[in-house]
Amino acid sequence: MAQENAGYDYIIVGAGSAGCTLAGRLTEDPNIRVALIEAGKKDDSLLVRMPAGVGNLIGDQNDYNWGFWTAPQKHLNNRKLWWPRGKGWGGSSSINGMIYIRGHAGDYDQWRQMGLNGWGYDDVLPYFKKSETLDKGADEFHGGEGPLQVSTSAATEPLYEAFIEAGKASGYPYTPDFNGAQQEGVGPYQLTIHDGERWSASFAYLRPALERPNLTVISTGRVTKVLVENGKAVGVEYVAGKRGVPEQVYADAEVLVCAGAVQSPQILQLSGLGKADDLRAQGIDVKADLPGVGANLQDHLDISMVYKCSQKITAYSKQSGIKKLFVGLNYLLRKQGPGRDNFLQAGGFLKSREGLDRPDIQLHFVNAAMIDHGKGDADYDGFTIHACQLRPESRGTVGLTSADPFADPLIDANYLDSQEDMRVMRESVKMSREIAYQAAFDEYRASEVLPAKAPESDADIDDFIRANAETIYHPVGTVRMGADDAAPLDDQLRVRGVEGLRVVDASVMPTLIGGNTNAPTIMIAEKTADLLKAGR
Repeated sequence: MAQENAGYDYIIVGAGSAGCTLAGRLTEDPNIRVALIEAGKKDDSLLVRMPAGVGNLIGDQNDYNWGFWTAPQKHLNNRKLWWPRGKGWGGSSSINGMIYIRGHAGDYDQWRQMGLNGWGYDDVLPYFKKSETLDKGADEFHGGEGPLQVSTSAATEPLYEAFIEAGKASGYPYTPDFNGAQQEGVGPYQLTIHDGERWSASFAYLRPALERPNLTVISTGRVTKVLVENGKAVGVEYVAGKRGVPEQVYADAEVLVCAGAVQSPQILQLSGLGKADDLRAQGIDVKADLPGVGANLQDHLDISMVYKCSQKITAYSKQSGIKKLFVGLNYLLRKQGPGRDNFLQAGGFLKSREGLDRPDIQLHFVNAAMIDHGKGDADYDGFTIHACQLRPESRGTVGLTSADPFADPLIDANYLDSQEDMRVMRESVKMSREIAYQAAFDEYRASEVLPAKAPESDADIDDFIRANAETIYHPVGTVRMGADDAAPLDDQLRVRGVEGLRVVDASVMPTLIGGNTNAPTIMIAEKTADLLKAGR
């Protein structure tokens, strides 16, 4: 790994899913010099490596979780919602549920129909395959030589089998590969877990590149702004530690902002790139009037149906109390036992009504009673059906609360601003409860915890959603690419009006894909790395 303050071709802001991928791929060329700057620290915690540690990482603000809160959500009883976002090497791929889902082929064909050449499904599939090594081997949909290790869940424990059987009994097809020929149905998830270990973007792309002399990694370096001179991005300013002395690093080629759907727009706005009136109100000099920066926020809203389990076969019985210590020790010493499990091995993709060309509901089945992001451990055996709406019409924003780069941004997801969004959420509750009350669950289902009272009408369901819905952690779209002039980025992810600056992460997605966002974000970075190499 090279020394700081050397000359660099590219500066990458953020070592998340996209930043790690770019750093790994660009430095394959020994003539490309890269500086990767990350606000967090190295991902060397047992909780990061051990799949069962996910609950400890998601539920609280910690060294690996920024722990944001939204503004009060007017359609969710004015509640402020907890928004975990990854911090440190790997970003959100180091704290997520490790679900490997690409979205539906139609999602990417829709991007192409929006005028985004090169982003159709047949364009992006090669990059999904390039990134991946699937444990079952390569085929027409999957790769076998990529750095991202992907395993297929066994889903053979009793509750997973019950969920899949109950889904089939409800009329949904069995789908063995949600990333294959058909997405709709119920079945096992593919996971970014390898040999019992979380396989984040850091483990896949960054760590194998650390010994390359053309890569410099600056940890605990918080980028406060992009340096823009005469319409060109020339470098970045960052602060080491909490309130250190600002330092500047310069790029000969480009600055690549990969800070995610919350902090990429924040950094651009702090740099004078955003809606001019809003920037002036914060006392920030305007470098480019880009009203689309921070707009178009989309996220998957999630509602949980929770049940007590009549048998001691869930995560609670496996790792509650003193057992949690033994789970950690067994994993640390032997990499065996429940520590290898993310407790989320099955799910489904369903349609809320007839006539849809793609599923608009996703289910995550959790082998535990998962309430309020796991902030408080439920003291009983239970299971949870998470249901989220895949393609919301509602759009939110990310903006500045002040010109202080250490202040949290203002996040307004604007959930359920559309009646169609509420309809889909309502149907997701009905469909999930229908699955939960199939005969396959009879020997395991003791009582329903959420909803606390069985809803008797659509109005009851709507009240339940407004009181309990939360994020499922998939924000995108805040620095969207588009063929229209209002889009901050073009189809090569270049910031309009600024030379030498791109954004590469989930914020570039013009519309939210139908599934978890880690795999698509890695794909976007893989594609961009090839584009950058080809342009040299």
